[in-house]
Amino acid sequence: QVQLVESGGGLVQPGGSLRLSCTVSGGTFSAATMGWYRQAPGEQRELVATITSGGTTNYGDSVKGRFTISGDNRKNSVYLQMNSLQPEDTAVYYCKIRRRVTPTYNVWGQGTQGTVSA
Repeated sequence: QVQLVESGGGLVQPGGSLRLSCTVSGGTFSAATMGWYRQAPGEQRELVATITSGGTTNYGDSVKGRFTISGDNRKNSVYLQMNSLQPEDTAVYYCKIRRRVTPTYNVWGQGTQGTVSA
């Protein structure tokens, strides 16, 4: 069974930084896309950033220039470095992996809270 383990959320002041980590167990990052999405209270879940196993990245407009996604195929992990955080970045951050070649899977993590507040 493929599972995602997330870590790194917490409370930070405006202008601060957080780094999120997500590791795959029971599966592989190889030939897959991993990414981060977030959901604020009362809002829809939105794209933060994705990265393919080949290193191609994609970012949501609201985080471009502030957040950086990276991956480590050997560790089956992805990371999200979040800088210049603002209160509007407060949300539950979810990791996701999607693999379209056999074995296929599309799995979400349990989410980690990131709060930006003075």
